[in-house]
Amino acid sequence: MAENDNLSTNVSPHVSPRMSPHMGSRSLWGPLVVLVVALVTGGWFLQRGVAQSTNVYLQARLFQEVLDHVTDQYVDPVDRSALIGSAIAGILDELNDAHTSFIEAETWDSFRFRSGADADYGGVGLEILKRDGWVTVITPLPGGPALRAGIRAGDRVIEVEGVSARDWETDQAANLLRGTPGTDVSLLIERPGVDESIPFTLTRAVIELLSVPFATMVDEGVGYIPLQVFSETSGREVREAIERLQEEGLTSLILDLRGNPGGLLEEGVGVADLFLADGSPILETRGRAAGQNQNYNAVNPEMVPGLPVVVLVNESSASASEIVAGALQDHDRALVMGTRTYGKGSVQTLFRLSGGNILRLTTARWFTPVGRSIQMVHDEPAENRAPQSVALGLGGERVLRDAPDELPTRESLGGRTIYGGGGITPDLVVLPDTLATREQAAVQRLFRSAGVFATASFSHAVSYVQDHPDLELGFALGTADLARFYRTLIDEHEVALEESDFMTAVRYVTYQLESQIALQAWGKEGAFLHARGNDRQLIDAIEILGRAETPEALFDLASAVGSIQPPTGVGASPSGASDIN
Repeated sequence: MAENDNLSTNVSPHVSPRMSPHMGSRSLWGPLVVLVVALVTGGWFLQRGVAQSTNVYLQARLFQEVLDHVTDQYVDPVDRSALIGSAIAGILDELNDAHTSFIEAETWDSFRFRSGADADYGGVGLEILKRDGWVTVITPLPGGPALRAGIRAGDRVIEVEGVSARDWETDQAANLLRGTPGTDVSLLIERPGVDESIPFTLTRAVIELLSVPFATMVDEGVGYIPLQVFSETSGREVREAIERLQEEGLTSLILDLRGNPGGLLEEGVGVADLFLADGSPILETRGRAAGQNQNYNAVNPEMVPGLPVVVLVNESSASASEIVAGALQDHDRALVMGTRTYGKGSVQTLFRLSGGNILRLTTARWFTPVGRSIQMVHDEPAENRAPQSVALGLGGERVLRDAPDELPTRESLGGRTIYGGGGITPDLVVLPDTLATREQAAVQRLFRSAGVFATASFSHAVSYVQDHPDLELGFALGTADLARFYRTLIDEHEVALEESDFMTAVRYVTYQLESQIALQAWGKEGAFLHARGNDRQLIDAIEILGRAETPEALFDLASAVGSIQPPTGVGASPSGASDIN
């Protein structure tokens, strides 16, 4: 999963120790005083303490000596900076913590962009990815300079500022496209079907990275808000989305946190605050250092009191997503549906180091309002893990189903039974639609050419949209369309795939192609609307909200179904239910 952690927004400065003006006199009298006191008391306690302290300084000096000898006298030349980097990596590796890392100065801006630490940035508004050796436009962002200038999905970036972009990595191009708002950047674009390259000069602007790409009504009175990441504006975006839906007659809500890897801790607290009464506990952090032990409570009146809410989660819902799901579950404020979450219950603080480098260090663990830690160990040997069965969803995603012998139980603040252990266990476990065993085997063989398949499906989608200007939601690819795509895979992309495997995997292929076409034609909201009929978890959420007028009624309905259980699973598709044991 992506590395979007519960980040503290404070970047602590590097503090160098200052020498006291009296340090010289202390250096003479200090050892003398220690010696006298040690003789008087028997010395054992102070000797032990001094030995430990001295040992630390000796070890630091020892490291410096080894480093000096190696860099000065080793038989072959060595890179001193590389050795120091390896030593830092070794220190952090000893912590066995995937969320602690050393971020070099030159990658800091890229890290802030990817982690959601910045809600906006200066750029041209392009989502890009490397395809066939070229940086390719996946989609121009709404309202961005690139879209206004006429850049399209499928365009290849072949030059930036007159420099060839052949074989560039995505980050390399992104770093040049981003910059100070108001400055210009020149691009040369190659477009499928156009003989000559197209020059563009784009003026960088502040690009807002939306946490909520859209909000829509999915049934009478049932609103839907997908929350993709927790950045600096997430709380405000969710509030504004609720306000828009209220104007359309909102009577119940689905908050979709599936696939949300998290982000800023404060924004997780802020989103939970929208649904809880003023003063309600949301989160407690516990750490060793001063200031790491904190309680976070709601500070605003509840925005939508009495509104029935379902929170959708899955295995990729992590960190701040789990803060929201855990708080609303503990307060009996929302029915959590889907599959067990990732289990990231730690907090990272960013410390500024010399040279512009950054240390991202785990400094605390966080706990839900009833005291649950959701931290899960993800690096245990396979033989030590709880047994799992794995299937592939309709979109090719892995569907994991925990099957632990038992989970520790807790009581919610309203007296319901909820479960502890790693991750958030949903109140109502609903598996997504899954592929049958034969389909999974065929898709696994197709995965051998996954990169080429993705490139081919993207190119096919771009061409399909261009060839069908009157395309409407609800379209369906026919047999001829799929046969044409198969020939493209074999003839143009040289994919080694038997036609029988292609036909066995046709549900997966059709889902991928239609989703990509809808995305290129209508953006994320259109892609969602086109695919919603295949979303078992969403369908079940709409169904249960349609029968519940209050939050209490949601829990009564779930209890009546008998599905508030440890993750044993309900709601799998008919084709896949028998394949998950």
